[in-house]
Amino acid sequence: MEIKPVLYAEDEEDDSFFMERAFKEAGISNPLVVVTEGQSAIDYCSGSGRYEDRTAYPLPCLLLLDLNMPKKTGLEVLKWIRTQPNFCTLPVVVVTSSIQDADIHRAYIQGANAYLVKPSKPDELIVMVKAINDF
Repeated sequence: MEIKPVLYAEDEEDDSFFMERAFKEAGISNPLVVVTEGQSAIDYCSGSGRYEDRTAYPLPCLLLLDLNMPKKTGLEVLKWIRTQPNFCTLPVVVVTSSIQDADIHRAYIQGANAYLVKPSKPDELIVMVKAINDF
C-alpha cells in the first residue's frame, strides 16, 4: 500500500524544521511535504503548475495548515478545499500560534477537522504530532 504524504502549509522556516524533526522523532512514516504559501497548498492539492506530476507529488492524506501565510491565508485555503469535490473530505488540522477565539471559530466554520496551537517546546510538539498521527 502506498504511503501518502502529509502536506504542511507553513511559511515559518523554523516551524517547518521543528515539525519535520517531530515527525522523525514520532516515527511517522508518511513523508512531510512543506509548502510556504497558501496558494502553493492549493496548487499542490489541485495538481497545478509545478505540482502536476502526481507521481512526484501524490495527493496528501492530511493537510496541516497554518493560518497566517502569504498569497492565501490558511482560512482561504480551507475554504477552497471544502468546495472541491475531490478534496472536501481531506482531513485538515489547523496548526497555528493563534489562540484568538475568532480564529478558532472561523477555522471550524470553514470546515477544519481540528485546531491545534503550536507548542513552544519541541517535546510538546512530538506529543502533538503523535496525537495527530493517532487522529
